[in-house]
Amino acid sequence: MPPSPPNNSSAPAGQGNFSGGCLSEIDDEPSTASTPAGVDLPRIERAVREILAAVGEDPDREGLLETPARVARMYAELFSGLHSDPSIHLKKFFTEKYDEMVLVRDISFNSMCEHHMLPFIGKAHIGYIPNGKVVGLSKLARVVEEISRRPQVQERMTEQIANLLIQELDVKGVAVVIEASHSCMSIRGIRKPGSVCVTSAMKGIFRSNLSSRSEVMTLIYGDRR
Repeated sequence: MPPSPPNNSSAPAGQGNFSGGCLSEIDDEPSTASTPAGVDLPRIERAVREILAAVGEDPDREGLLETPARVARMYAELFSGLHSDPSIHLKKFFTEKYDEMVLVRDISFNSMCEHHMLPFIGKAHIGYIPNGKVVGLSKLARVVEEISRRPQVQERMTEQIANLLIQELDVKGVAVVIEASHSCMSIRGIRKPGSVCVTSAMKGIFRSNLSSRSEVMTLIYGDRR
């Protein structure tokens, strides 16, 4: 029996197998994740077509035919936090007699600046002193994820995370520090890549007690200075 021909089903007809180029990275398939309720994909697609036309492009050009649909699915993903309640991740807690600091550093996130609709990307550090309640560490990461996935400003995001821990866990103190690079500053306007914005929110004992505030900042940055 002759050997079977090689399976090239992964490459579309008439195209090569672009193993490293940008074309191979285009995802033409709809996401398997369900679209959040309240997201109007067709409306986003129409708006993207209008933007393309407004800047002088031809939205019916071959390379742009699927772009409105791709952008619509991307926005549904990037703004999924608008349709979720991050507080649910703090509803399940454990009763523990622990009154020292809990700190999770370097929680990566990406969000969208609401001023220019460009991404800002960075890390969040969350420290808190429990008041009889502790949560799983992954829950703090989930809170950051959901609060970041909406049109945001870094200052508000920092406050929202801190206030949520105060509200849901009644902690003795919470410290939230966020570091992020903003595309609206690095690729447009002043064009200063490499700049980092740092914001902090100190609540409870971290605001009133200088030694506690110094301790959390040392734990966050001590080995990186």
